[in-house]
Amino acid sequence: MVAVAGEALVDLVPAPVGGYLEIAPGGSPANVAVGLARLGVPARMLARLAGDPLGARMRAHLADNGVQLDHAVPAVEQTSMALVTVDDEGVPSYDFRIAGTADWQWTEDELADALDGPVVAVHSGSLALTTAPGDGPLRALLARAAATATVSYDPNCRPLLMGDPADVLRGVHALLGVADVVKVSSEDLEWLGLSPEAALEDWLARGPALVAVTLGGDGVLAGTASGLRTRRPGVAVTVVDTVGAGDTFSAALLAGLHERDLLGADRRDALRALDAAQLDALLDLAARAAAITCSRRGADPPTADELRVATAT
Repeated sequence: MVAVAGEALVDLVPAPVGGYLEIAPGGSPANVAVGLARLGVPARMLARLAGDPLGARMRAHLADNGVQLDHAVPAVEQTSMALVTVDDEGVPSYDFRIAGTADWQWTEDELADALDGPVVAVHSGSLALTTAPGDGPLRALLARAAATATVSYDPNCRPLLMGDPADVLRGVHALLGVADVVKVSSEDLEWLGLSPEAALEDWLARGPALVAVTLGGDGVLAGTASGLRTRRPGVAVTVVDTVGAGDTFSAALLAGLHERDLLGADRRDALRALDAAQLDALLDLAARAAAITCSRRGADPPTADELRVATAT
């Protein structure tokens, strides 16, 4: 299975009519877990879930999508919230309510058994890896996971909450030393002061086997530690919004690696030996999945059947 560690929060999003807000389950790691489960990959959510009504809704959403919650931590703190606005091009922006909430209070004891069982990969990213006090235990979890599992990482930057980009970049560099698979958006890189091309070369030199830079409608730029470089085109789609598109890309990329038996520390050499055809196929699948999410409201990743039909047409 793939374990996903990090925030599982509630988004308040614009309703289709009336100018009201409606509740939608969210949080980048939680979206990845749902995306994996819908694609048929056993997914374990490592989250601190509050006991309040919003936490109950988040728990139900994850469980209803087949995400395993046996390692989720019951939290006494309240559920985190994000107020979401979407511009005319469907691009979201976020205003968070997270002070003292459940997602950021991790302790090492709470993560002691997080890797028990057949965990072949661990994914994390976004606010959970930059928000104290829980960021330290989660970063330690990823370092520990590298001994037995593939480590997947998405910085998923949130400028309003992450502070100085230079400080964040230092933290990113530390995580690149343990990560095998990295997905980052060109928007994140712009905030960090990097171009996609420069980041791809620099980040691959820091340790990952595979780095993919998503470029929105312009596709994806990617490379491997063995020297492969590729750029795949975007997928034409009528965009409703882009909420959860990057998370869907990460989930589908991991699902493709899972299907090809390329996850797990013992498969690290095979992952690094990806050939050009395999790499392009993985990226095209992930881009197709993300495009489906863009065609729907909110973080609504496709099922395996939906992705299969879309890929065949």
